[in-house]
Amino acid sequence: MFRRILIANRGEIALRIMRACHQMGIEAVAVCSEADKGARYLSMAHDTICIGPARSAQSYLDISRIVSAAEIADVDAIHPGYGFLSEKAHFAEVCRSCGITFIGPPPEAINLMGDKSKAKDTARKAGVPTIPGSDGPVGSEQEALAIAKQLGYPIMIKAVSGGGGRGMRVAHNDVSLVSGYHAARSEAEAAFGDSSVYLEKMIQKARHIEVQFIADQHGNVFSLGERDCTTQRRHQKLIEEAPSPVVTPELRQQMGDAARALCKQAGYYNAGTIEFLLDADNRFYFMEVNARIQVEHPVTEEVTGIDLIEAQLRVAAGERLPWKQEEIQLRGHAIECRINAEDPAQGFKPSPGVITTWIAPGGRNVRLDTHAHAGYRIPSHYDSMIGKLIVRGETREEAIAILLRALDEFVVEGVKTTIPLHKEILRSEAFRKAQMDTKYVETHLLP
Repeated sequence: MFRRILIANRGEIALRIMRACHQMGIEAVAVCSEADKGARYLSMAHDTICIGPARSAQSYLDISRIVSAAEIADVDAIHPGYGFLSEKAHFAEVCRSCGITFIGPPPEAINLMGDKSKAKDTARKAGVPTIPGSDGPVGSEQEALAIAKQLGYPIMIKAVSGGGGRGMRVAHNDVSLVSGYHAARSEAEAAFGDSSVYLEKMIQKARHIEVQFIADQHGNVFSLGERDCTTQRRHQKLIEEAPSPVVTPELRQQMGDAARALCKQAGYYNAGTIEFLLDADNRFYFMEVNARIQVEHPVTEEVTGIDLIEAQLRVAAGERLPWKQEEIQLRGHAIECRINAEDPAQGFKPSPGVITTWIAPGGRNVRLDTHAHAGYRIPSHYDSMIGKLIVRGETREEAIAILLRALDEFVVEGVKTTIPLHKEILRSEAFRKAQMDTKYVETHLLP
């Protein structure tokens, strides 16, 4: 096992990894930008190294600064968390060349899964159902129009290197296809340095279901059940739950088998998530693979009893995972709300600033993963998520009741948050009856 690791991230996920390290007797070294310097969560690290200015490009995204910090700190491995460098194959390659273990998939698998077109082709080879669409990147608007004519509208235009809803457009006719094609390319170039896009038939009234898997370096691949991420706004997840209220045991088995087959086909090890769209007839289609730990991993931990960060560390250290697939059972129901410093009434405008009051919820089966506290200044330079509220109940109905009670207890003043919106969603008939699709929140609950 590792003696000392560096955490190449910030905030909630950095603290989450620190805690796992402490429990395993591993020293954790934190990095921080000038904007995060002095943040209370950094006191949990054995050492902290400031790696540059507030801008991510000059700190958390600067590979040379991260690797230099790792060498100065004399660490065995680097955990990238999620976001930032977590899915950058080049970063994993640099770690390998420097003799530092990257706690994640091998760079070859990241490369394969990071290219949406290649990932889709790999899924086909593994026998995983895929959404009808272009065979690869679309090189011109004329080609896009020809493919759209063959598939039929509506069409999704997606960035090959995309994520988080960026570089994505919906087209309902030829005019919107041409404008969306160029807009998606421009956005993809600005966000990812790659303007390539591909087309897919849009699955309407869809649910967003993802399967958590983890594989070791000895050929063992495990499905840890599914998460339902249907409650979202503009492809940004708001609430996640495990298991999905609409997935049957038979469908769970099929989706888990598909995830394991794709993992083996890609030569993948460590933690990852395969994302599917589920249509109204319970047919599922491959969307993408997230080659990292997910924001919503706690709901899987709550229903499986498996510490995913600990498992990541053990896999990266070369250990064999000790389970059998049939031993992994889902018990109860878990739901997570992403608490963002945003104002839903103002188009989810970010709300940076000082938290003047912070009263955290508690009680049985309530978990709060956060680095925030009263007096914490939320920087304007990074993602607006300030915490994740996770609850577990024996049934979905009990979990919803616990979560509503916890949200009522949760007091955050000084900044706007998404807490009121979460309450509205949880009280809606569509959520309670699991009748939502990925467009429900923005079409029914938002102005």
